[in-house]
This record gives sequence, structure tokens and C-alpha cells, in this order.
Amino acid sequence: MTPTHLPGRVAIPALPEQTRAPLSATALPAFNSAPEADLRRRLLDCLHSARWTERVAAHRPYPDLDALLAAADEAAYDLTPAELSLALTAETLPALPPDTYEAAYMALDAARAAYEARFGHAFVICLDAINPNERLDHVLTAIRSRLANDPEEERAVAAEELRGLARQRLRQLLEGANPSVRATPGA
Repeated sequence: MTPTHLPGRVAIPALPEQTRAPLSATALPAFNSAPEADLRRRLLDCLHSARWTERVAAHRPYPDLDALLAAADEAAYDLTPAELSLALTAETLPALPPDTYEAAYMALDAARAAYEARFGHAFVICLDAINPNERLDHVLTAIRSRLANDPEEERAVAAEELRGLARQRLRQLLEGANPSVRATPGA
């Protein structure tokens, strides 16, 4: 990383290069040619919204991954408040690693319950860029921090996290993994 420096400004490190491996040459063509019913079912695993699924499926074929992700983002931005509520209701916290201490489960359950009581939906967070060993701390810190948000502010934050989850799950779908990552903690 090299810093970006402008005269009279503090140097800011550049963002690290994307470290993901490129998709296989057949991933996007397979997505573009998948049977409609099968694709819609799999897209619902990415984001639980019939309208989002319909829009993403209807705009095929996509020339590249960036176009697909941009279309997914646009469709997510256009969700009505009711559609966003439904999508948030379908979410659960990410699963914890199997070797997590019982105290961590208790802390997470208490934080989750406080969040759901305050905002009326599951806490959503995209952990795609977070080291697996740091995810529990990241989730607990984020829940505690976001509990201070007012409901409208938190709805916007949750919507942004949901878009991130949809992008992550779309990428997993294209990579051949099961994008449905809605496992309940401790399950």
C-alpha cells in the first residue's frame, strides 16, 4: 500500500488490492443461462425479496461480475420499507465457530436480544472482509455500537449491511458455494 498524499493534507493509506481470486470463466455464463425457476430460488437465498430476485433475474445476461453486483445493489436500493422489513426478518446472525466459549454465546444472545427488542428485526452484518478469528468481537462491538442509533439511522445501516450480504452471497453463488448462510448461532 502506498499512501495517497495531497499538499496540505494528511497522508491516507491506499486501500489494499482486492485479494479474491477471479471467478471461473464459466461462472457468469452459467448464471446467465440458468433456468429461471432455479435461479430465482437461489437468488432468494442471497436476499429474501421477491422483487429483488425478479429484478436481478430479469436483467440477465450480465456482461461481467461488476454489472451483476451493480444491478443487485440498485435492486436493493429500490426495496420499499415493507420489502426491506421482510428481507431483514429472514436474516439471522452469522454462525459462531464450533470452538466458541459458552460465555461468548451468552454475550451474543444478550446483545442480539437487546438489538431485536429495540429495532424489531435481526441484527445484520456483512463479515466478508473480517478475519474469521475476529468475527465474534466484530459482531459484539457492532451490535453494541449500533444499539445507540436511532431507528431510522439503524434502518439505513441495516439496509447497507443487507446489500453487502447480498453481494457476498451472489459471489458465493457464482463461485459454486451455497449462498445460504443464515445459520443460527450455536446451530
